[in-house]
Amino acid sequence: MNVLSVSGIGKTYVRYRNEFQRVLSWFGVSVPLAHEAEILKDISFELRAGEALGIIGANGAGKSTLLKIIFGTLKQSAGVVITRGRIAAILELGMGFSPELTGEQNVYRGAGLLGFAKTEIDAKLGEIEAFADIGAYFRQPMRTYSTGMQMRVAFAVATAWAPTILVVDEALAVGDVLFQQKCANQIKALKESGTALLFVSHDKEAILSICDRAILLQNGTIAAEGEPADVLDLYNASLAPQTTSDDHRGPIEAREIAIKNCSDDLSGIGHGSMAAKLIGYKLVDANSNSAEILTVGEWASFIAKIRVEEPLEKLVFGLGVRDRLGNMIFGTNTHHTQQTLSQVSGGSEFFIRTTFEVKLAPGDYSFHVALAGGETHLEGNYHWIDSIQPFTVVNHSKPLFVGYVWNEMRFEWMTADQVLRDIHEHN
Repeated sequence: MNVLSVSGIGKTYVRYRNEFQRVLSWFGVSVPLAHEAEILKDISFELRAGEALGIIGANGAGKSTLLKIIFGTLKQSAGVVITRGRIAAILELGMGFSPELTGEQNVYRGAGLLGFAKTEIDAKLGEIEAFADIGAYFRQPMRTYSTGMQMRVAFAVATAWAPTILVVDEALAVGDVLFQQKCANQIKALKESGTALLFVSHDKEAILSICDRAILLQNGTIAAEGEPADVLDLYNASLAPQTTSDDHRGPIEAREIAIKNCSDDLSGIGHGSMAAKLIGYKLVDANSNSAEILTVGEWASFIAKIRVEEPLEKLVFGLGVRDRLGNMIFGTNTHHTQQTLSQVSGGSEFFIRTTFEVKLAPGDYSFHVALAGGETHLEGNYHWIDSIQPFTVVNHSKPLFVGYVWNEMRFEWMTADQVLRDIHEHN
């Protein structure tokens, strides 16, 4: 069942030359406009109960404006928004809170604005305080809070009562990692209970792990809609100059072709300026044999062949591993290992070998490759490929373990006397 329908939404801001012209416009008098900015144009989509939709786009694309219109704090210039059930939102930090009130008082204020009676808030206050987990600050003025503490309280209030629709704008970007994990778990629990989620974030891993679908906003319009990994791939492509290749294959098709033709020139795969590009790659085991199945604890290598098309001041090679859902498990590049190439001649070809110990949990994975001019692809995106060379990890020799990575742990049963003696010896 659809709980949200957005149809033809547009938002235009008008700037008048003076206040007198603004007043005349209230009475329908036509006046010359100094400036008219169209922020959103013909935005349409639907959201089902229990579905999570990620909204992706660069700063200024219209993401926050769209969320405010859906939540009802901003009026659209065109189009219709239809919601079913209760909608809760975490938008601007501390929206609806007073800096002079304590955290507890702001809970009553914020929840009251959401339509809850004092008795309902009384029943949830302890749960909200525990979730926010800010200690004695809960009963101190909010002007003494850090931004992370404000977000803790705002998130606790918004999710204390499971809404039909939850609108979240960058909530997981504030606070320490433990609170971010707590928020992510709460969002997933609400989603499983049937809450629909509109989620704006620049955190790619959060989008991939939480969202079922994504839309890409560019210049106020929907540029793409589909699987989160594919939409994110298009978003990354939009951040840097594109290849001039005539190959316009989509990200899914491109990845499939790369896997089938891994020895071919890959300049039509992925995106980037192609000033430097990946033209071949190979995964090998510890004996330098081609491999598609690796074993936990063994050593392996990813060998890449690179062609430089034009002189480059700097060249950085990055390699990452993604799980089957597209989450980045680990990644780094030669900038961080202080192995950046400088003053690279055009027309040169060379190989780079990345050797690593397979400390991954059993499962299916793929590689992410990036060639750039600096620490990130924003400093010069030469060639970026999100997923190539699928491989499987199996466990033949290590004790059974759970989680994402393998790490050798040594257990030792000890008496209290042994613990005290050990502490004494090391102090």
